[in-house]
Amino acid sequence: MLDRYWYGDASRISPEAPVPVLLFKEEEYRLGGAANVAANCAALGARTRLLSVVGRDVAGDMLVQMLRGKRVAASLQRDRSVQTTQKLRVIGRRQQLLRIDLERPPSRETLAAKLADYRRALRGCDVVVLSDYGKGGLAHIATMIREARKAGRPVLVDPKGDDYSRYRGATLITPNLAELREVVGSWTSEPDLVKRAGRLRARLGLEALLLKRGEEGMSLFRAGRPIHVPAERREVSDVTGAGDTVIATLAVMLAAGEDLEAAVRAANRAGGIKVTKFGTAEVSRAELFGRA
Repeated sequence: MLDRYWYGDASRISPEAPVPVLLFKEEEYRLGGAANVAANCAALGARTRLLSVVGRDVAGDMLVQMLRGKRVAASLQRDRSVQTTQKLRVIGRRQQLLRIDLERPPSRETLAAKLADYRRALRGCDVVVLSDYGKGGLAHIATMIREARKAGRPVLVDPKGDDYSRYRGATLITPNLAELREVVGSWTSEPDLVKRAGRLRARLGLEALLLKRGEEGMSLFRAGRPIHVPAERREVSDVTGAGDTVIATLAVMLAAGEDLEAAVRAANRAGGIKVTKFGTAEVSRAELFGRA
């Protein structure tokens, strides 16, 4: 996705409708969606390859150029029938006034053709990250998970929607509170949450489930007792893209040979650093570890 920001002053209400009038000042472009995940992986020093589909349009051209600047090896299918997904956020005095989404999902045929690139990429990777934004780009996710696991690669999934059966066999999924509640229902207590998370994990054959709990930190559910990692206290500027930073850090740490608990603690810290930054952004290795 291409994230676009329109900045300006919004100090009066329109006489035509009860909406603010933005006096436009400037526009900014940032990597969004899976491109933001890839940029975060690269910022931590990982060799990163991104597979996706974009349109034959200006937004697609910009994504290619921006990813090159972030040292991401991008294999982007250019499809004339697709409109590159864009999120345009209108910002007045650092407050989001409006978001406009532009998107058109790719065809299953286009995505099926991309599977050949995916199979080739598996040979040279340590970890696979599948970021699901509900935009239609992961129509063949069951096949992707199955082939990665057959190749001995751990698969991390950032889920979307209420049908988690499509993630069956993944190594780990990273829902937030609202996303997990949509699937397992509302829990009445922490023990009830543990039971529901355990049943979901067993039903899907997952090794672990990492629950992102916002200001409460994260909880890792796997065989044995859950591990809760409290959030680091920071002044929150913007949570946009924090989930991307979390799963990217988790993937890089696992690829580097860290155990799952250590990877979760690093990801929790990275997410805390990200929310101090406005908009989608990367967390560098120096920021995370205090050294270059």
